[in-house]
Amino acid sequence: MTTETVTESTGLDTIAELAAQLRVDSIRSSTSAGSGHPTSSMSAADLIAVLAARHLRYDWDDPHAAANDHLVFSKGHASPLLYSLFKAAGVVSDEELMTGYRRFGQRLEGHPTPVLPWVDVATGSLGQGLPDGVGIALSGRYLEHLPFRVWVLCGDSELAEGSIWEAIDKASYYRLSNLVVMADINRLGQRGPTDLGWDVDDYQGRFEAFGARTLVIDGHDLAAIDGACAEAEKTDGDRPTVIVAKTIKGRGFSEVENKEGWHGKPLPPDMAARAIKELGGERHLVVRGPLPEKVLDGPESSATTTATLELPRYDVGDPVATRKAYGDALVALGAADPRIVVLDAEVSNSTFADEFKDRFPDRYFEMFISEQQLVAAATGLNVRGYTTFASTFAAFFTRAFDFVRMGAISGVGLRLSGSHCGVEIGADGPSQMGLEDLAMMRSVHGSSVLYPSDATSTAALVAAMARTPGISYIRTTRGAYPGLYEARETFAIGGSKVLRSTEQDDVTLVGAGVTLHECVKAAELLAAEGIQARVVDCYSVKPIDAATLSHAAAVTTGRIVVAEDHHPEGGLGSAVTECLLAQGRTSLHIAHLAVRGMPGSGTGAELIAWAGIDADHIAAAARGLVRA
Repeated sequence: MTTETVTESTGLDTIAELAAQLRVDSIRSSTSAGSGHPTSSMSAADLIAVLAARHLRYDWDDPHAAANDHLVFSKGHASPLLYSLFKAAGVVSDEELMTGYRRFGQRLEGHPTPVLPWVDVATGSLGQGLPDGVGIALSGRYLEHLPFRVWVLCGDSELAEGSIWEAIDKASYYRLSNLVVMADINRLGQRGPTDLGWDVDDYQGRFEAFGARTLVIDGHDLAAIDGACAEAEKTDGDRPTVIVAKTIKGRGFSEVENKEGWHGKPLPPDMAARAIKELGGERHLVVRGPLPEKVLDGPESSATTTATLELPRYDVGDPVATRKAYGDALVALGAADPRIVVLDAEVSNSTFADEFKDRFPDRYFEMFISEQQLVAAATGLNVRGYTTFASTFAAFFTRAFDFVRMGAISGVGLRLSGSHCGVEIGADGPSQMGLEDLAMMRSVHGSSVLYPSDATSTAALVAAMARTPGISYIRTTRGAYPGLYEARETFAIGGSKVLRSTEQDDVTLVGAGVTLHECVKAAELLAAEGIQARVVDCYSVKPIDAATLSHAAAVTTGRIVVAEDHHPEGGLGSAVTECLLAQGRTSLHIAHLAVRGMPGSGTGAELIAWAGIDADHIAAAARGLVRA
């Protein structure tokens, strides 16, 4: 095996050999797997060869070195190229490339994921790698003050995604000169030409309109690529750089170059053999470029000033909005831990994230009305070891759901807060009412979904989110509701609270958030009639407290009323029913009260009554079960 340690003075002939090797290995691996995207990889091979050999400052033996550059394949379907690069760097063997790509149980998956230590974030859902890269670049410039750069390879098809332009806009706003985009303009998408084809002038104009510095080059001219990368490394400016590279899909094999119909198709063995021959045969160069600067470690080990956490305290009975308690808790967390970072989507005065912004402005990032970039920036910051919280109205997380889903694939810790939930918000009307959020967040792999009812439980659960890996979501309400719990009360993710109970209870009332208060009122109405109601605060919707619910069902002979300020599909009612069925409880009599119509404007009380989730409707449903 030949090893070349390439420096800036090394001739481009070796890099040309590396580019040919990347193309050959992209063909070999995808043909061996019987699937993949070799032609999409071949168009960008020259860009990646020059970058990896001369400009990517990376210690391949220490992928977590604090000053390593970051390489993000936003064009995740070009995974054959990325894995071929890993082979060229000597960290993936030729055997693994040929037998592990796209195979069951292997780490070289169809699109990159962080199961590989050289991959920061999962990509493949287009338009996500660049927004994630913005978050990594924010960390480097504003929090860590480290000299690393973030290099992002984008395909031209994904430049139709709005999230790309959210990312460029925020990169320009935050003057991220440490962010470099390599746009592979190869003209062809999955089913034919892209919307702009090879109109690089139009691409240049668009990027510059969003504030980026743009360099237009021939993406197969190694000297031009080298010069553009060198220019991008100059950080005297305060703008991100976009290298707009005109390329040819399938470059290097004349039978498929610039031909439609070859996207996402491996070359058949006979064609692969001809392609490899045309490209000069197999090579096994090991090429490593420059190393990063030696610096202190990143945030995970350098944040040694963690103090004792002192959460805010609230009195029982005092009306406090849970969104206000969210903001209070963030401030407490920020004072205790310098790794806490908060983001918001221009509604911080409603989510109360502005409390953190006022106290710790250096650890707050405003993403404006860009919910996709909000979640992506939180993802990138988490890659760098920060504990990130991101907030907006619950309804608007629907725009960013794909980023949440991909965050789970990346294995990052995202802590999301959705305020202004349900019909409870009142006069703003249905466009502002989060009525789908519990179902959406429950569906995310490994997620935790929380819906507290008062300030004390909210503050405790926000603190628990900071300690919890994976995706966690807390639902907060607009209105102020009386405190139910003493300050010393503890709240665990996966737990619940029983507010009233006897061993002779006739029916169980299950609520969360605003409906818990209605359940308490309903229990009082029922008690006056001689009906004993157990009240369960199901603040942890996922994971749900199966033991408490199962015991309640046993005591009340399966009679359960679930009330939720949410559509009936996928929310609290679904969680309770699925839990009890999984516990083997089939003799159930469940009344599920939810928002089943299309709401309009009104007061919160009017809309809760209209939806049939107020105390009177809960009590009526309980009577029906008891007297049936």
